[in-house]
Amino acid sequence: MAFLLGIDIGTSGTKTVLFDESGNTVANAVAEYPLYQPCIGWAEQDPEDWWMAVCSTIKEVIQKSGIDTSDIKGVGLSGQMHGAVLLDKDDKVLRKSIIWCDQRSSAECQQITSLIGRERLIEITANPALTGFTASKIMWVKNNEPEIFEKVKKILLPKDYIRYMLTGEFATEVSDASGMQFMDIPGRKWSDEVLSKLGIDKNMLGKLYESQDITGKVNTHASQLTGLKVGTIVVGGAGDQAAGAIGNGIVRPGVVSSTIGTSGVAFAFSDKVTIDPLGRVHTFCHAVPNTWHIMGVTQAAGLSLKWFRDNFCIEEKRTAELMRTDPYILMDKEAEKVDAGCNGLIYLPYLMGERTPHLDPNAKGVFFGLSAKHEKQDMIRSVMEGIVYSLKDCMEIIKEMGVDIKEVRASGGGGKSPLWRQMQADVFGTEITTINSDEGPALGVALLAGVGAGVYSDINQACDAIINVKTRQAADMARNQKYSKYYNVYKNLYSSLKNSFEEISSIL
Repeated sequence: MAFLLGIDIGTSGTKTVLFDESGNTVANAVAEYPLYQPCIGWAEQDPEDWWMAVCSTIKEVIQKSGIDTSDIKGVGLSGQMHGAVLLDKDDKVLRKSIIWCDQRSSAECQQITSLIGRERLIEITANPALTGFTASKIMWVKNNEPEIFEKVKKILLPKDYIRYMLTGEFATEVSDASGMQFMDIPGRKWSDEVLSKLGIDKNMLGKLYESQDITGKVNTHASQLTGLKVGTIVVGGAGDQAAGAIGNGIVRPGVVSSTIGTSGVAFAFSDKVTIDPLGRVHTFCHAVPNTWHIMGVTQAAGLSLKWFRDNFCIEEKRTAELMRTDPYILMDKEAEKVDAGCNGLIYLPYLMGERTPHLDPNAKGVFFGLSAKHEKQDMIRSVMEGIVYSLKDCMEIIKEMGVDIKEVRASGGGGKSPLWRQMQADVFGTEITTINSDEGPALGVALLAGVGAGVYSDINQACDAIINVKTRQAADMARNQKYSKYYNVYKNLYSSLKNSFEEISSIL
């Protein structure tokens, strides 16, 4: 039997999963690593931490499964998007990677817009300049750390640094590279115009592939560190959101995913390039050849609940440890006791600024409507609801762009919570489904590896063979009407606070 390996280099940790050719999970392993925040709004990670996590989880998965590694026919890589890994002439990392949620580069966004022109930038890259994208991070290094920028020979995304460590090849693929803002998105190639105007040498970037293409093979050094067989193919893979969409079966029109991980994402398939002229959502190349996707992003989705857990739910964490359960399960039980709308308590999930729909790095998290009546359980539920309101912001824009939403598939950590799924159904007013696998990005890139290895004829055939709907939760339309009233308040809060966000950011 053929086996496929999916590796997802996330923000909180790396997850490696071994699948059989029927899509069944054979073994998995997770390794966590730190996030560094030297200043408010900054976020960095050490690429060496990612590589150590990849090596340890691959070895653990191989050991758990007991399979012959010659039966692993391919490796797929998924990863957090937009991070900047900078290598010198000796292929050594020059500094910690500035990752996707870092907000320091607002001045560089203005610079990029000035150099290229806002309309022209959207025409080429399908998006306005954003602090989250790689281009603004590179320009920040260029402007603020010129002694480091002078030494840069290669610019890689997080998963593509792992590719280099596995294969020795400098390569990327279209879905993840779309988020660098160096690509001609309609043409699915690097943009000479953008690179030239920003003063970036194209040789700094990896060779660009489609997501299912073979990009290299495991070399001897990586084999010794991981246990993988020398010569095992490594395909392009995908950015985490495109990979998760493949793993969720979002490969045809009409099916949209709602993913709550560290960030929150509403993801819709498109067989043509469709661009929001206001730049509120992203248009990127999909991991399915010659297709694209529309993606709305809320920066601090699961991150908001994790922040609340770590700072205010110490008792739940200790109790969960004694019960050998997940503290989020206990938090769900507390939130279940609270009525929809949390008695007027509304949470804005802007802990790391915000992308959709506001494009505002100065936005801050807010609890609004807090009264002496409210308890911790109200606050837990309000955090969960606020994240769903933010995802509704994304869904509404996707609908504005003419995308037909027939089904919403929930995934990510939030997709595992029946309560959170019901909130989504009730707020969106749409049935929420889940599928028979919750491995998301790891499954998606394993399927892409299967296509590259010839196990499947194409990605649609792979998804049809592997993915089935497992659960369905209908919307409660009475609660939907109630939530609609709270959602209107939620939408207006940002407008009311926008100037205050900017003012407090100038003080910090």
